Amino acid sequence: MNVAAILQGKPERLIGLPDAKSLADAAKLLTQEKIGALVVRDAGGEMIGILSERDIVRAVARDGAGVLERPVSTIMTRDVICCSPQDSVAEVMGMMTERRFRHLPVKSNGKLIGMVSIGDVVKARVEEAEGEAAQLREYIAS
Repeated sequence: MNVAAILQGKPERLIGLPDAKSLADAAKLLTQEKIGALVVRDAGGEMIGILSERDIVRAVARDGAGVLERPVSTIMTRDVICCSPQDSVAEVMGMMTERRFRHLPVKSNGKLIGMVSIGDVVKARVEEAEGEAAQLREYIAS
């Protein structure tokens, strides 16, 4: 199974916000959408970073609640690692585990087309394992 298969089961919209929005705005959007990370975009709509719930919590713990008034650009991750739709679920899971992040933007031909979470990846791996087990049971029974 690959990342393209995961994206087929997800809504097509990609939730993000402009880099000048405050961290408080980002926290509200994360809560409203029930997601764990946002794409941060420049004035032209291009992805320039990613911001996660963890980023916000760490900033508040380090600098206090006043940090929520700062723009998201001050704490977002700028060097965003992405995957492609052709990457296998196993590759993506390994990358997310090794680098210790839970959200991974997906790019195809340089264009941002989606985002996968560790939950999406784990679900896909479980479905894959269950399918293999069912095939083995069927093979053994026949």
